[in-house]
Order: sequence, then structure tokens, then C-alpha cells
Amino acid sequence: MITPHPPPHPPTTNLTSLASENFLVRNLVARQLFFLHHIQILELFLALFVFVTIHSLRQKRHHGLPVWPLLGMLPSLSFALVGPQTNLYEWVSEILCRQNGTFWFKGPSLSSFNCVVTSDPRNLEHLLKTKFSIFPKGPYFRDTVRDLLGDGIFSADDETWQRQRRTASIEFHSAKFRQLTADSLFELVHGRLLPVLEDSIKHSAAAIDLQDILLRLTFDNVCMIAFGVDPGCLQLGLPQIPFAQAFEDATEATMMRFVTPMSLWKAMRYLNLGTERKLKMSIKAVDEFAEDVIRTRKKELVSLLPNNNSGGGVTETDHTKKQRSDLLTVFMGLKDENGEAFSDKFLRDICVNFILAGGTRHQWR
Repeated sequence: MITPHPPPHPPTTNLTSLASENFLVRNLVARQLFFLHHIQILELFLALFVFVTIHSLRQKRHHGLPVWPLLGMLPSLSFALVGPQTNLYEWVSEILCRQNGTFWFKGPSLSSFNCVVTSDPRNLEHLLKTKFSIFPKGPYFRDTVRDLLGDGIFSADDETWQRQRRTASIEFHSAKFRQLTADSLFELVHGRLLPVLEDSIKHSAAAIDLQDILLRLTFDNVCMIAFGVDPGCLQLGLPQIPFAQAFEDATEATMMRFVTPMSLWKAMRYLNLGTERKLKMSIKAVDEFAEDVIRTRKKELVSLLPNNNSGGGVTETDHTKKQRSDLLTVFMGLKDENGEAFSDKFLRDICVNFILAGGTRHQWR
């Protein structure tokens, strides 16, 4: 009798172990793919960075400075301004020499800070004389500087500019104005500059900041020419003069507008934030100084009218007042196109613009 063998047992398989192994394999593969994916992204960004850097640096050959995406030439300018060993004038001169006297400065994409820098006399004659009428300041420039300069010669166009320039040019060539300039400089040099230098040598063993001293001399001189008053920046101890500091702060804040998108600085002005807050406070101090000088000068001129002379003769002080030939006094004696006296605001704008033109308190070092 044949006894049948029992059927073989089926092979036992650890399903849990197989599932775990499959999970580990899939996880390992996924990690490798993820790693390879990130390596590709990093390589892509690295390649893009190298390409942009090389392309931007190669722009230096054609444009004078590297041109970076979005930032333009601003990084190079920023480094020149803050670099400890960089002299801005020499830096710009070197670029101009490489570019045959003219180059186009490209600012950040959203700032509209684009300008042509030139030292070619032919270009200057073309811009400022031959074809001056076709190169107006334009609304962008006027909007940017109006808070500080108003309708003065630096922001004016057409007839307003020509009237101010013609009047100032005539005055600059007059004998009285030249005498005022000579007397002012003589008094400042002998009565202020030399005593300040002697005092600095006697009481300080440290180096003397001649640039600061000469800037104070220049600012005092140009204020005497424009307003007919001496702010007193150049005195023993080199004090901080509120008007001079306010004028410098206002100039710096206005310059910042050229490297800031217009929508941004207008929003800052509306919200009274940052540099716009500083500009507002500085302009208020400048306006208060100008208004006080204009008000005082008007009283002086009224007191010299024949009807106000009490018959006591002309004193030395009265004679000095009559000899005034500063720009403020000159423009006070003129009329506008309608035969009316210039407003106090217009007089303020004229004087502030000429202080900016001749004063150098705000200097790039």
C-alpha cells in the first residue's frame, strides 16, 4: 500500500521585512534624486552667477565701469564713496581718461539715476552755451530738488533761468561786487583764517583739518556775497552753526533722492520718515534763516528812504548799507516781468541757489 506523502509546506516569506526593504530602497533612491536635483540647481545658479559677473565686468571696457543687473554702476560708486583709500575726484578723472572724456553713468533700474559725465570742453560748450535751450532740466529734476532749491537758477528753465543768470552776470562784473568780494576775503583771511590757524597750532598737537577750515572760509564768504550776512562758521573753536549744518543736511538728503526711486522717496516724504524727515527739518531751518535775513534787509532799505530820514545826516552805518551789493539787495531792487517786486520766496530761492553754487560745505572727500 502506497502511503501518499503530505504536500510540501509553502515557503514562508516575511512580508514585513520585504516591505521595509522596499521602503528603504525607495527612500534611498528618492534622496539620491533629490540630492542630484539640488546639485543641478546649485550648479545652475553658480553658472549664472559666473556668467553675470563676467558679463558685468566686461562692460567696464565699453562703459568705464561694471554694469550690474538691477544695480547698474551703483556698487562701484558706493565703493568709491566709502573706500578709505579712494579719492572721488581722482577716481572719476581716471574713468574719464579711459573713456576719452565722457561716459554714461547707469544707476539702479528703478531710480532714474542715469547721467552723462563729461570733461570735454566741446561737450560743455554744446550743453551750456550753443544748444542750452534744448537741454532743459526737465520735470524729474525739478521735482527732485524743488523742496530745497525752489525756482532758483539750478532748477529753473527758459525765461526764469535767463533772467536770473543775466542779472547775476551783470552784478558779478560790477565794480561794487568785485570790491565786496575782495573786502570780504581780506577780512576773512586776516581776521578769521590766520587767527584760527595760529590758535590751532598753539592749543592742539594733533593734525589740523585744513579742508574743514577752508570749507568754513568759503561758506562764510559765499553767504556774505549772497545774503550780505556772515554766518560765522570760521571762528575760534570752529563752532557748529545751525544754518550751515542745516544747509549741508538738506543738500545731502536732496542728493539721496537721485539714488532712490521717486515713488519711494515721495512715500517717505508723505510719511515723514528717514532722510525725508531730515530734509524737512533742515529746510525749515534754512527757510527761517533766509526769512529773518530778508525781513531785516527790507527794514534796512526802508529806513534809508528819504521820507524816513530825520535830518540827522548820513551816518557811517547808513553809508555802509547804501553800498551793499550782495545778491539779495540787488534782486530786492529789481522788478519781475509784471513790474512787481520779487516775492520773499523767490528771493530766498535765488540766494539759496547761489550759496549752493559757491558754497562747498557739502564736499565729497
